[in-house]
Amino acid sequence: MVNGRDCALGGKRWWWWGGEVGACNGVIVVSGDSGVIATVSGGGNDDIGVMEVNGSSLNEKKVTVVFVLGGPGSGKGTQCANIVEHFGYTHLSAGDLLRAEIKSGSENGTMIQNMIKEGKIVPSEVTIKLLQRAMQENANDKFLIDGFPRNEENRAAFESVTGIVPEFVLFFDCSEEEMEKRLLGRNQGREDDNIATIRKRFNVYMESSLPVIQYYDSKGKVRKIDAVKPVEEVFEAVKAVFIPSHEKSVSSTTVNMVKNKGYEGLSTAANNWDLK
Repeated sequence: MVNGRDCALGGKRWWWWGGEVGACNGVIVVSGDSGVIATVSGGGNDDIGVMEVNGSSLNEKKVTVVFVLGGPGSGKGTQCANIVEHFGYTHLSAGDLLRAEIKSGSENGTMIQNMIKEGKIVPSEVTIKLLQRAMQENANDKFLIDGFPRNEENRAAFESVTGIVPEFVLFFDCSEEEMEKRLLGRNQGREDDNIATIRKRFNVYMESSLPVIQYYDSKGKVRKIDAVKPVEEVFEAVKAVFIPSHEKSVSSTTVNMVKNKGYEGLSTAANNWDLK
């Protein structure tokens, strides 16, 4: 048995956190009480509850992911709540998942707490593990991932580990002055909402997160939103981004339902109806 963090097996790359890797009746497995579990080859009575992280699925679950990026205080959380209500996505906040892990009292939680206090970015593998678990456990297949990836290493690790490329990236563009004013005014009792830590977070964002936005912009995937405007106006701009994607999703679902029922011919006939 070998302890480790990542390994290339069978032409695939597998990641895990804690636990061990070894063979069980011809199955290469990674096991542990807090890890991403992976199989490489199949079958056996000793096969434990495994989850393959490969391709564009989570244990054969196909998902649509939209990354939501922007500086601290840019209004991402508020707009994500609106998107959930209007378009049926599940909102996964990397920050909320990390804070929940802190409250759990785990070893990872203590490490996360110390890094947040110092204004540092939590290691990719920790956040990816939490995001994967949340997507796997949720019945929905459409997710807004808020506040991740925060740097190029995050981005590359997420795509490599999950095989998921975002549908698009929603970028809330907001001035540093406006974000600072919002953070100091919201008084939510968060220990990282003080002026010194806020400015550290701004510096991390500028140095680390903007290259991620530039990368996806080069792929034509960035949808930029002016986040300085009032909340209602910002959401109008957000809706203009999501409505075409939502209509495409609904249309695809309807076509699949028709095909599954054996009514393919009806869709063509309906298109030819004269409704005058």
